[in-house]
Amino acid sequence: MRFGLAALVLLVPTVAFGQTRQQPHIKRTNPPTLATPAGYTQVVEVSGAVKTIYIAGQVSTNKEGNVVGANDMKAQAEQVFKNLEAALTAAGARFSDVVKMNMYATDLAQIQAIRDARATYVGDATPASTLVQVVRLARPEFMLEIEAIAAVPERPRLVPASR
Repeated sequence: MRFGLAALVLLVPTVAFGQTRQQPHIKRTNPPTLATPAGYTQVVEVSGAVKTIYIAGQVSTNKEGNVVGANDMKAQAEQVFKNLEAALTAAGARFSDVVKMNMYATDLAQIQAIRDARATYVGDATPASTLVQVVRLARPEFMLEIEAIAAVPERPRLVPASR
């Protein structure tokens, strides 16, 4: 009987420990040794149990695939961020979960329109970001494309009880 009780005592902490999950932690840092960024974060660290979500480059098409805002960076930026929001939502994430964003624009003279849309959706939880001016995107009417990486808490998977 002693052996059975001792085994049970040793087993309980192991089972309880195995069920605990570390919540993800996202730390955004702008080191004083780097320039202060405008609208993004220099370093984003993710730790803990996370699910990583990769969002393909989003352009200014609506649900039906029609281009929104031809020759209008403000309208295109708004649609691109709406599309990013829809993709994040479908994966169970929010903009505050985005840790990396890559932006490709055909005209950086219109950067303020991109910044304004980004500020509306991203808020203060700014991801690490890259902005590149490109000659052209996949179709000539596209002026902006943005891809994102998000980190969200890993949800425990339910395993059906065996019979």
